[in-house]
Amino acid sequence: MLHATELLGAEAYDAQGNFVGRVTEMFIEPADQPNRVARMLLGRGKYLPLVARYDHVAFVAPGTVRLNVEEKQLEYYHPNEAWLAVRKDLLDQQIIDTEGRKVVRVNDIDLAEQRTNGTVELRVTQVDVGLPGATRRLLQGLVSPSLIRRLQEKLPPRLIRWEFVNLIEPDPLRRVKLRITHQKLERLHPADLADIMEELSPAERESIIASLDEQTAAEALAELDARLTTQIVEKLDPEKAADIIEEMEPDQAADLLAELRPETSQELLEEMPHDEAEEVRDLLQFGEDTAGGMMNPEFIYVGETATRDEVVEWIRSQDVNLEQLDTVLLINGEAKLSGAVRLGRLLLAASDQRMVELKSEALASVGPQADDNEIFELFDKYNLRTLSVVDEQGRPIGTITVDDVVTRLMAKR
Repeated sequence: MLHATELLGAEAYDAQGNFVGRVTEMFIEPADQPNRVARMLLGRGKYLPLVARYDHVAFVAPGTVRLNVEEKQLEYYHPNEAWLAVRKDLLDQQIIDTEGRKVVRVNDIDLAEQRTNGTVELRVTQVDVGLPGATRRLLQGLVSPSLIRRLQEKLPPRLIRWEFVNLIEPDPLRRVKLRITHQKLERLHPADLADIMEELSPAERESIIASLDEQTAAEALAELDARLTTQIVEKLDPEKAADIIEEMEPDQAADLLAELRPETSQELLEEMPHDEAEEVRDLLQFGEDTAGGMMNPEFIYVGETATRDEVVEWIRSQDVNLEQLDTVLLINGEAKLSGAVRLGRLLLAASDQRMVELKSEALASVGPQADDNEIFELFDKYNLRTLSVVDEQGRPIGTITVDDVVTRLMAKR
């Protein structure tokens, strides 16, 4: 195992034993091999630096690199934004540890040797974010590599495997050239992703959101602090922002748009599909701390005379957010709210059992102008997971879930 700090500054010699320069940088080509050191930059004082490819390397050791070609076969260096520079882009930079779900700073890079046909390929295996890497950086060039290794053995390691590393690249053009994907981030829980983003700079937060798919971005923004969410959306391309907001629950979208500048909010609504935009506009007319402002107008309701099997088959045919499917509302012949059935009771019922026979005893509901204190009291009194919001005629127009209540209570702390 070698470390990047042991090779940066190393003396490089060609196949004839001639000194050709010191290793001043190492490059990875993510589009080709995401963990291979593809090139070494060899500085030569006042002369133009040379570049040694991975297949030019015959031997490596701390402080020394030997090549299998003569100096005249090496090319002069030409910058390439599609290369990832170990010293410039990784050492001392912030990265995201997707396994530990946090932002860390890189102290060193661990490299493994892979011998192939007389050459030595270097592969990035781990990122050192602990004291051993910091110690190597501090003592490099002051004491011998062997002494540094003996000292670091006594220190507790903190390493992240390369496959769990997600790079942060604010520049969108360079991000494309590097082909940096955010699939690792998309597998994180939205709440964990939001915690990570809060540790980043505004430009880095914007780059993360811009790189995620719309569904993941919407879920992460919903978990983020409202002030930060507003800052991010204000900076995004309007079309991208509208696509993200469209994936949000309508009540979350309305809360976000209410925090934006009126002209920005209007622009985003115009970018959204007509039906979704109208749904959000209807919610914006209610106060933030009212039932209308808290409710989600997308909910499942069925006739009270329907059978259990009829309801299950109908739900299967709908585009339903299964993670939020907890309660099915019942309506009577006049389309008025007549009850609610929890999903557990529905699943355990007989196939021909009527919904009216499964409804909960307590039927709680509020009007859209009810304040949040009344809503909190009802959730506490009846141990609710879902509360129905009805219009003046008693017809259901939305639901408030327990997670909405928890979010509001946390905001009031």
